[in-house]
Amino acid sequence: MEGNEERTSSLTRRQALTGAAVLGSAATVGGRGAITTGTRKTGGSLPAAHVREILDEISPRNIEQTILGLVSFGTRNTLSSQTDPQRGIGAARDWLLQQFQQVAAASKGRLSVGLQSYLQPAGSRIPTPTVITNVVATLPGTQPESAGRIYVVSGHYDSRGTNVLDTTLDAPGANDDASGVAAALEMARVMSKRQFDATLVFMAVAGEEQGLYGSNFYATQAKAQGLNIAGMFTNDIIGSSTAQDGKRDPFSVRLFVEGLPSTPAPAEAAIRLDGGETELPPRQLARYIKEVGENEATSMNVDVIVRRDRFGRGGDHIPFLAQGYPAVRFTEWREDYRHQHQDTRLVAGVQWGDLPQFVDYQYIARVARVNATALASLALAPATPSGALIDPTAQVIDTALKWSANTESDLAGYEVLYRPTTDPDWTSAVTIPVGKVTTFTVTDTYKDDYFFGVRAIDSGGNRSPVAAFIIPGT
Repeated sequence: MEGNEERTSSLTRRQALTGAAVLGSAATVGGRGAITTGTRKTGGSLPAAHVREILDEISPRNIEQTILGLVSFGTRNTLSSQTDPQRGIGAARDWLLQQFQQVAAASKGRLSVGLQSYLQPAGSRIPTPTVITNVVATLPGTQPESAGRIYVVSGHYDSRGTNVLDTTLDAPGANDDASGVAAALEMARVMSKRQFDATLVFMAVAGEEQGLYGSNFYATQAKAQGLNIAGMFTNDIIGSSTAQDGKRDPFSVRLFVEGLPSTPAPAEAAIRLDGGETELPPRQLARYIKEVGENEATSMNVDVIVRRDRFGRGGDHIPFLAQGYPAVRFTEWREDYRHQHQDTRLVAGVQWGDLPQFVDYQYIARVARVNATALASLALAPATPSGALIDPTAQVIDTALKWSANTESDLAGYEVLYRPTTDPDWTSAVTIPVGKVTTFTVTDTYKDDYFFGVRAIDSGGNRSPVAAFIIPGT
């Protein structure tokens, strides 16, 4: 290397990757002491007792073991060896499959695990045709009316260094994105012991760093098969609570959510035409996650960022959005760019590279608890009501609403909500329990000034995300 950069050649490869070696007084983690700025979340609505049991079982130690296991394969570049049993993406794939199979064995037959592979032709960042493989674990829903409704949570197990085509140098990828894979695996371990109405999919995808190839294959195949993916979470770079400027917030996570899709589905286009661009399904999913995920049980604040992703960046939720599925991205509260997409080296005495020593396992566990709270709440609740239409009659201060009936056998009824257009979410909305009906009129409300929604409730008190009302024929 040139200038003030030097390789950590005095360390063994395993020491450098696992962070087990003492780098000496000249090497510092961040170049300055961390200043804690975040505070533990208090208040909020606690999840039900059976959901809190899930959160209590999520283990930072298990997450650490998964990350160290993935890092030990040296590089997980998508273009690296698929046959070497010790090094490369093939070894990582086989190890992950084994980890998920162990979880499945403990689930008493609830969880099924398999590989989804295809041959990616040569293209962007793929110089020669390359097999790309996703590791997919499925927990089928147990309610007949809801089993076809699917929620997906993923991380990507491939990694990269400074040069995305370099398959020889180590690319530990502890944060990007062993952290997300470890969270998905840990959620599978805990949640597969239980039953949910809807289906849950826990997934580790490949090809993300080359161009979102693995997730794109899954999403396009799902669309071709007519699968009903009601929500998708990707966890990508959720491993550190310390930012590059030295500030630390172990109790906040960003949730990126698309605003205006470039190619909206018909229903989304209809909402946009009437000024409801903030009410699209991905936004409703993000509101739901924030509402159920911020509480003392998770200790976390969920900061909803109304962008599809970070500037100039992308993630595995994007192919799902392209197929019309609601999808969001979890990412740590602030990033340290020295510890992602970088070769492992010293720069002016500061350690660069995506090494485990920069990962906060307790923080990942808390992010996983936010995920698990939302996934469990979604999979136990009825489906979001469909066919929500608002009477477009002008110059009338009563607002007539209608929607299609849900089919769940344990459906208890619906709630109609409305909030001023100046409010960002439903937390302060007027909420009206309307019973088991499919029409309702809100009196004395100027529809120009409010957003209207409806959600379903079952006999256990589980609530669906809100469906926004649109004008018929738009």
